[in-house]
Amino acid sequence: MKRAKFESVLPLSRLRMIQFSMGMLFLYLLFISFEIPFVFTTGSGSEDSPMGLFTDALPKHVLLGMEAEHLGAASRPSWGSSVTSPHHLKFSRTPERRMREFKRLSGLFFNESMFGDMDGPKDEFSVLDKRAKQAWVVGRKVWEELESAETRTQQTNGKKPANKSESCPYSISTSGSEFVKQSRVMVLPCGLTLGSHITVIGEPHWAHPENDPKIALLKEGEESLMVSQFMMELQGLKAVDGEDPPRIMHFNPRLKGDWSGKPVIEMNTCYRMQWGSALRCEGWKSRTDEETVDGLVKCEKWIRDDDNRSEESKAAWWLNRLIGRTKKVAFDWPYPFSEGKLFVLTIHAGLEGYHINVDGRHVTSFPYRTGFALEDATGLFLTGNVDVHSIFAASLPMSHPSFAPQKHLEMSSKWRAPPLPDGHVELFIGILSAGNHFAERMAVRKSWMQHKLITSSKVVARFFVALHGRKDINLDLKKEAEYFGDIVIVPYMDTYDLVVLKTVAICEYGVHTVATEYIMKCDDDTFVRVDAVIKEAKKVHENKSLYVGNMNYYHKPLRYGKWAVTYEEWPEEEYPPYANGPGYIVSSDIAWFIVAEFEKHKLRLFKMEDVSMGMWVEKFSSSKPVEYVHSLKFCQFGCIEDYYTAHYQSPRQMICMWNKLQTQGKPQCCNMR
Repeated sequence: MKRAKFESVLPLSRLRMIQFSMGMLFLYLLFISFEIPFVFTTGSGSEDSPMGLFTDALPKHVLLGMEAEHLGAASRPSWGSSVTSPHHLKFSRTPERRMREFKRLSGLFFNESMFGDMDGPKDEFSVLDKRAKQAWVVGRKVWEELESAETRTQQTNGKKPANKSESCPYSISTSGSEFVKQSRVMVLPCGLTLGSHITVIGEPHWAHPENDPKIALLKEGEESLMVSQFMMELQGLKAVDGEDPPRIMHFNPRLKGDWSGKPVIEMNTCYRMQWGSALRCEGWKSRTDEETVDGLVKCEKWIRDDDNRSEESKAAWWLNRLIGRTKKVAFDWPYPFSEGKLFVLTIHAGLEGYHINVDGRHVTSFPYRTGFALEDATGLFLTGNVDVHSIFAASLPMSHPSFAPQKHLEMSSKWRAPPLPDGHVELFIGILSAGNHFAERMAVRKSWMQHKLITSSKVVARFFVALHGRKDINLDLKKEAEYFGDIVIVPYMDTYDLVVLKTVAICEYGVHTVATEYIMKCDDDTFVRVDAVIKEAKKVHENKSLYVGNMNYYHKPLRYGKWAVTYEEWPEEEYPPYANGPGYIVSSDIAWFIVAEFEKHKLRLFKMEDVSMGMWVEKFSSSKPVEYVHSLKFCQFGCIEDYYTAHYQSPRQMICMWNKLQTQGKPQCCNMR
């Protein structure tokens, strides 16, 4: 009996051991199920910010966990085989959670580890990489200061602290010597306003021999040409470091050396590196049927009536001479500038344009051009064959409206971005923008971002903006991002050479936050016909990799000048094929490849963003063929009829083009001047 009892106890003990093991396994699985989501929902980034930028770096296994959950049962694409497009994969998480995870992932991407070992041996990419790291370090500090400044503002009943570092005086003046020390630039802290005027006292140089082909057009046999000319410009603040400031008004008197052989005055403007139509005054008064500026003619007269260079005038002169008839010559005023003689020039800001008087006499008027406001003219630049004695500016604005978002932003819910869809989207559009481009972003929101494909969330569009050098702009940018929900703030100080990091961020957002087949990059001054670009991309078979845009083939790097590229930066004589930066499309597998290479510190960063994409696509194509699609309708300079994209469009032109597209049903340009 005892043996039988003992035999009955042993199985019961084993059963209890099994039950205990099962319980421990259940608790372990329960613990794991709670631990992983906890990683996604904790961190130092702000959940309320448009992008949780400055989080502590997450361990690599956490990133891999994100990717695995993001793809579900599918594995990450293999670049040498057929790629499963992410838009075919069903997302099991809500869009809000995907956005939170993108914030965390961005915190991982943009930190010290992304640049590799900066203290190690120098390689061909180290210069730009080090600049990127420095920009990120400064950007992190700026963001932290921005967060603390916003907290202090909230604690002081919402009163925004005044920017004491910048004043807006009613008038300013400078001597010629001080002007030269300031690199021949007079800063107008708050721009101009209606009625503002700037007076320059100067003295043109005597003509000198010149043989530079950019200045003197030499005839055959000539070694040089006598030249005397100078240039005065109203310039705008630099939107991005590395870019030339916009030329709001370009005033160029040519006393000698013009191709016409006559003294002339040429005026123009340059918007986003594109010159407009020049206004050329050659000594003849503007026609009576030509539009005026505030009632004043664009060009006054300074030439003799009997010297109008027309064949009719020459014939009449010979006839009058034969019959002995004399003609009274009308001569209103000489050319306003003379070599070696002082002049007093005044620029006056009128209602319709700038008016220029010399020695008390009206000489020329220049109508305001599209894309600029009076307060954008924040600097006077003067160079060339002239000595400046003094400059005086008065009737200046007493407040700084240049970057005031309330002037440009229409805080209405109808312009807010629609929520991210739970499923895939047909196209993701990343728009490069600068911190102070409030007007440009608002114009895009009110124009092509109102396309039904975007408002229905079948297409998603987001602005990608880096941090600005001014704290008040960053504060306004953060508020703008929180209200409209369409801005991704990339965590580095904005510089021209590092625009390429925004492109990486666009790819990252496209593959980690939205499930899309195509990813497009454009600028905030590019008008996009959303349906047309999708249709163009879909001409390529769905399973093929593609690169669509206005392609450049066999382009050679410039070795001299502002856009020079050193042999260390690019040793080859030609760039790989690349699409112009204002607008191009890549398939999602290419974007996945870019993100993966970036994670592994194998992505080559080049200071020219569009060339960088060409380099990356070329490297991707070594393992899988890419179909390059070239179309001139992705317009690089300005606008053409039946465009897909139109570049260099001002906010006013954006609205005009959208209205034409809606009312007339066909794409038309708005070439406003």
